[in-house]
Amino acid sequence: MTAVPRSEKPAGRFRRMLGRLSSSQEDLESEELREDAETAGCTRIGDCLDRQIVTVTGTLRTVTLRPRAGVPALEAELFDGSAALDVVWLGRRSIVGIEPGRKLIASGRISMSRGRRVLFNPKYELRPLGRE
Repeated sequence: MTAVPRSEKPAGRFRRMLGRLSSSQEDLESEELREDAETAGCTRIGDCLDRQIVTVTGTLRTVTLRPRAGVPALEAELFDGSAALDVVWLGRRSIVGIEPGRKLIASGRISMSRGRRVLFNPKYELRPLGRE
C-alpha cells in the first residue's frame, strides 16, 4: 500500500474553503487573476521570456507619465497574479481608459529592461468594467 503525502492529495471541499478563509486578500486576488489569465488563453507573465511574442492579461496596478529620452511615455504596471510587467506607450501622455485597477489584455514582444519585463507600444484591449 503506497501512502500519498498529504500535500499531494486533492483537497476536499472543506479543506479548500478553510484555505480560502485563512488566505490573505492579496493571495485571493492573485489566485483570481491567475485563473482569469488561464480562461482568457493568455500567457502567464511569470512564464514570459525575453524577446517572446505574447498575449497577457491582468490588472493595472499603477499608471505614471515618465519621459524616456525626452519623449513622453505612459507607463503602467500590469499584474496577473504570477508576476508583473511594465507596459509602455511611447509618445503618449495619457490614454482614455488606462487607469489603475482597470483590467486589460496586451499583446506584443517582451523585452527586458533593468531586470524587469517590458512591453513597448502593445496592442491592447480594455476589459469591460462590468466584469471586474
